Amino acid sequence: MFMGRIKTTMVKRLSHKLIKDYGTDFKKDFNENKLVVNGLLENCSPKMRNVIAGYVTRLAKKGIE
Repeated sequence: MFMGRIKTTMVKRLSHKLIKDYGTDFKKDFNENKLVVNGLLENCSPKMRNVIAGYVTRLAKKGIE
């Protein structure tokens, strides 16, 4: 059995805040969400942007708003 990566509290908190404030901008596609997160977060490293976009994509697929 493979274990997934654990997301930090900061990533979860920021992702839920972005979903709450800009929920209609996010889709179920990672690449689209990556561009949206890049536009919303200015001082964010590419790795952190990808982690946040991935978690937002996961939340969008689950239907959490």
